[in-house]
Amino acid sequence: MDDHPVFRLGMSALLGSLTGVDVVAEVPSMDEAVAAAVAHAPDVVVMDLHLGDAAASGVDATREILRVLPGAGVLVVTMLDDDDSVFAALRAGARGYLLKGAAAEEIERAVRAVANGEVILGPAVAVRAMDYLLGHAAWGGPVPLPELTSREREVLDLVARGLDNLAISRRLALSPKTVRNHLSNILAKLQAATRAEAIVRARQSGLGGGP
Repeated sequence: MDDHPVFRLGMSALLGSLTGVDVVAEVPSMDEAVAAAVAHAPDVVVMDLHLGDAAASGVDATREILRVLPGAGVLVVTMLDDDDSVFAALRAGARGYLLKGAAAEEIERAVRAVANGEVILGPAVAVRAMDYLLGHAAWGGPVPLPELTSREREVLDLVARGLDNLAISRRLALSPKTVRNHLSNILAKLQAATRAEAIVRARQSGLGGGP
């Protein structure tokens, strides 16, 4: 399920060339994805997160497909590698998550693993998941401000310690523009009007207390 015809056709050709794998449908939109899954009841659905005009429609399609076909395995193959996309897909029930550009052998391995009921993550995605889990363990309980990604939480922690944008960019090896973008996202997600307001929220949640 992918809204880019060239990628969709290429993926269909790859999957169709695998022994024991039959491609029963390939569609570009969320509604068609759900309808095709219901009509054919496939063992595995290969899903992009961008379907049609809705950026998150792949997550919605995954959730709906698994509501009516709980035994199906959804393998996400997408360009999106941010924490929000990864964990939204996994929370929706996806068993696998690969980034576009994965080698044919990696895609085959993931399809067969998902068909067998296993959970499989691409290398870059696995690193993000491990960072999240280690961060959760480090906090010894629920992660503070869970609406933020792990990187946004890291940036906010440094803001709450009193570091300016330049110091944060040096500490995290990020460009100043990237730090500004993270801060804009943080303010929007926390519904904070100012940096000072975000600092208050951060400290109330336990951030900003490190060295």
